[in-house]
Amino acid sequence: MMDAGKKAAEEENGYKVAGMKVQIEKIKSKYAEIDIENIPLYLLNAIRRIMLSELPKLAIEDVVIYDNTTALFDEIISHRLGLVPIPTDLSLLNFKADCACNGVGCPSCTVRYTLSKEGGGAVHSGDLQPAEASWAITEDKIPIVELFGDQRLILEVEAVLGRGRDHAKWQSVISPGYRFHPHISFKKENKEQVEEFISELPDGLVTMKDNELIISDITKIPILESYMDKLHADFISLEKDQGRIHFHFETDGSLQAKDALIHSVKIFEDKLTELQGLLKDL
Repeated sequence: MMDAGKKAAEEENGYKVAGMKVQIEKIKSKYAEIDIENIPLYLLNAIRRIMLSELPKLAIEDVVIYDNTTALFDEIISHRLGLVPIPTDLSLLNFKADCACNGVGCPSCTVRYTLSKEGGGAVHSGDLQPAEASWAITEDKIPIVELFGDQRLILEVEAVLGRGRDHAKWQSVISPGYRFHPHISFKKENKEQVEEFISELPDGLVTMKDNELIISDITKIPILESYMDKLHADFISLEKDQGRIHFHFETDGSLQAKDALIHSVKIFEDKLTELQGLLKDL
């Protein structure tokens, strides 16, 4: 069996599996860009849809408001609380319906917070105090409501696992999408026209190499296309390579981008295994 760590080092952060090559271009806590070669588009789209609808995360489900003298109704405050990204560790949590507590609500399936604030000033997501420090809100600057004078807000909440298919508040991945890598070429006899065209473009957008143009940032393809239309640059050919895909996504902060990707692929694998088992019973 291939040593994944060794192979990754050899490929400089790239991976080859059955003709497929994966190159991590950028990965941050909440954002990732990945180049993938030789992947069937339907396969990548399946992973993208899993990120949107099947990937679990914590979100506030139950709110008990003890005192609310703010300008907002209880329902509006509850709605805003439900959209606060809750840091999620999927290795520690179960779905409430599948938990050994039979849905009563225990530390293995339910995370509890309290909030108590009085006097002038804004109530932020960071004012939610967790029952255990490890569940502290990391996206702590999200405004909930403004307090004036002697207004106050006192409440308790429970956060549980859910999926984006059940409600948008359980959708941790935002706008996953992909672009095809472009192949931009021109004929040798049109070199002077191409040079003149490049002089009209924003600095650094493309560079010329032999009879090709290399774009500096794949996300700026629409800018190049708009200039091609505007300047009638029909002497330049722009073709999109469906064998090379630039995949990108970001999260709301409840899951790290790396974890979101790994868990999404694992969910896909589990679904395929389940399907394989069902087909064997036919």
